[in-house]
Amino acid sequence: MLYVDEGAILTSAGSAAGIDLCLHLVRRDFGPAAANAVARRLVVPPHRDGGQAQVVAGAVPTLHEAARIGPLLDAMRAAPARDWPVAHLADRAGMSPRTLLRRFSAATGTTPARWLLDLRLARARDLLEQADQPLQAVAEAAGFATAATLRQQFRRRYTVTPAAYRAAARPRP
Repeated sequence: MLYVDEGAILTSAGSAAGIDLCLHLVRRDFGPAAANAVARRLVVPPHRDGGQAQVVAGAVPTLHEAARIGPLLDAMRAAPARDWPVAHLADRAGMSPRTLLRRFSAATGTTPARWLLDLRLARARDLLEQADQPLQAVAEAAGFATAATLRQQFRRRYTVTPAAYRAAARPRP
């Protein structure tokens, strides 16, 4: 056991468990969304049962091409389930596909496909933390065609299944 909450008396075993206890207090007083946000900021799992990989929120990219790349990122954030081929993105930004790939990478540090996958996984993670929707509904809302695709990508990125993540992010009282 990492920590014990006996009402007026709380205790933990070690510094990492102290962080777990603090997250427990935030969760108890302000709800799971607040505790999950604090955990991401601290780069620790929201609730440890053992063996779960840490979840790190994606870094905010510096936009060198704010007037052209920024609106593309906003459009992709607004409709993550949409198909976003490079040719369409380039046309929308008024660039050739090759120029778009170069400038997108300079602005975000990654490719449009990787950036979109990161966006979809972050959205799925947020939905798993906040709602009890079936996994297929979470997959569709996040932009994945099937729950199986979400499971595969989620496990690859976070080394835990969506169900295990949901259980850890939303512990039972």
